[in-house]
Amino acid sequence: MLLYIHIPFCDSKCFYCAFNSYTSKFNLKQDYMKALEYQLKDNIKRHIIDKNKKIKTVFIGGGTPSTIKPELYNEIFKLFLPHLEKDAEITVEANPNSATVSWQQAMFDLGVNRISFGVQSFDDKKLKFLGRAHSSKSAIEAIENANRIGFKGINCDIIYGVVDDSFESLKKDFDIIKTLPINHISAYSLIIEEETKFFLMEKERQKSLKSLKIDDEELSYEIFSYLENMGFKQYEIANFAKDKKYESKHNYGYWSYTEYLGVGAGAVACIENQREYSKKSLENYISNPLKVEFEKLSNQDIKEEKILLGLRCKSGFNIDLLSNDELKKANYLIEEKKLFLYEDDKDGRKIVNKNFLLADELALYILD
Repeated sequence: MLLYIHIPFCDSKCFYCAFNSYTSKFNLKQDYMKALEYQLKDNIKRHIIDKNKKIKTVFIGGGTPSTIKPELYNEIFKLFLPHLEKDAEITVEANPNSATVSWQQAMFDLGVNRISFGVQSFDDKKLKFLGRAHSSKSAIEAIENANRIGFKGINCDIIYGVVDDSFESLKKDFDIIKTLPINHISAYSLIIEEETKFFLMEKERQKSLKSLKIDDEELSYEIFSYLENMGFKQYEIANFAKDKKYESKHNYGYWSYTEYLGVGAGAVACIENQREYSKKSLENYISNPLKVEFEKLSNQDIKEEKILLGLRCKSGFNIDLLSNDELKKANYLIEEKKLFLYEDDKDGRKIVNKNFLLADELALYILD
């Protein structure tokens, strides 16, 4: 079982962000953390203790977890620590402007062993354009502090495909990463989503026919190749690690369809082929953190997700998932060297994809 904990508070709202997060309502922080404890305690009893299970990984995301004082996490950690597998990965997201040395040290002392920084760029002009609240200098300092404190895994988020991006400008970001103690990179292509400032700006810019984003497949391939040469192996469409031990075990759990708990406002859980959605509104969540909406997943839903997610990362999917007609299509793709078949000692015969940018297209071809 995986555990995701959502922290919905942010010091500022990035222009591209569509996550459930708030830059006000800080007066609700303590009440929110109490509600979080209540939901987590209930979830651990029902899904961990009563079913004699263990928690494989923990991911504290947001929002911005570094806006919450470490002492407000104490009771949360007391609840889940006794139920962790040995050497479990515990990740926390942080923004450079709020991840002070004291905050990082306190989270490390609680048991966090992996930290993920929302850097997005080391170019101050681009950071301002994205609506980020930190500078390149503060990002570098935060990363170096994490290393000195002793975090085993340090991730750096980078956004590309923003207007005026080029391979040369992005190369400067990656060349700075070379000099830092970073062992994992998440490189995301910009997506403009509804209810973001960029969405409103994009509608205005459509009049001048100049988009905020670049759709350039060649740029993606150049980035992937450069990161490979830097020693960062791609193991998912947007994720690169210096070594297998630095890959995100938590995210891998999602991609391999492992059950997960999700606590917090707007968090999602998936247990026994059923999704649970917590209330998004902070006030509604605080008033009743156990009130969730359910979505039953059909066998077809699960199969399609396993295939799509499997093709987006190096783990692939089991060939036994396919019907006869789907198998014929998959075999054609294997013959054309678009997909590959191999024997896995643990999971049997698996189909894997080596060009993750084609994952959706390949999945749709098989399932259509």
